[in-house]
Amino acid sequence: MGLEIFRAFATRFGLVRALILRDLLARHGRQSLGFFWDIMDPIVLATGVMIIWSVANESGFHQVSITTLAVACYLPLTLSRHLIGPLTRLLRNNSNLLFHRQITAVEVITARIISEFLSSTSALILIYFVTVNVGVVDPIENWPLALLGWLFTGWFYGGMALLACAWTEIWDPAEKFIPPIQYLLMPLSAAFFMIDWVPSHAQRLLLLNPAVHCYEIFRAGFFGDGIPAHYSLPYLTAWSIGLTLAGMAAIYRVRDRIQIS
Repeated sequence: MGLEIFRAFATRFGLVRALILRDLLARHGRQSLGFFWDIMDPIVLATGVMIIWSVANESGFHQVSITTLAVACYLPLTLSRHLIGPLTRLLRNNSNLLFHRQITAVEVITARIISEFLSSTSALILIYFVTVNVGVVDPIENWPLALLGWLFTGWFYGGMALLACAWTEIWDPAEKFIPPIQYLLMPLSAAFFMIDWVPSHAQRLLLLNPAVHCYEIFRAGFFGDGIPAHYSLPYLTAWSIGLTLAGMAAIYRVRDRIQIS
């Protein structure tokens, strides 16, 4: 029994890996710089944010480096955008893959989520080490906590991406609503400010949003004990599990609606 489970897992893992490679080739072709251009979007935008914020306030906000804050705030936001946006209508656009009995909707979605997560993570690593080496960003104080915040951001928004994927398969106009909804939710996610900066009554309301905890954990890893951070790992874990289960259930219900081409 154990050997059969291992073989089944190995088969599924191989399919997901093949789908990731297929996705990268489909988006970039066989150009050697294809993946590099994929990670340039968050790098260019994060650099622009750092420049604007540093010009606006050279001394920093609340005794924290403004350029470090820009990296710690903007890159998780970029990860959330890259996870949710590309999953709209994903199954319909890849319906030809579902013709193969071995490939399921879950594997198609998993491959895209991993692909987007890897590209955003590559952008994070590149921009972090470049900016640290040139002295414009402070080194991360707590690496385990920063890593935990990044992984939780991927998990939480990955669950939201599952629901977005299912929604766009059920209702065609949903694709038009997702970008404005993301922009409207940005101020409520504390993407551009730390929770400790707002009054206590506003803190309690903002912390009801689980996305806030993703940003706070990641920033706490960047700044360490230098800033007071407000987050709850059990609360964020419960939300991430709930979104993942709800997203998987939604995908299961809509998979039969996809017309195989």
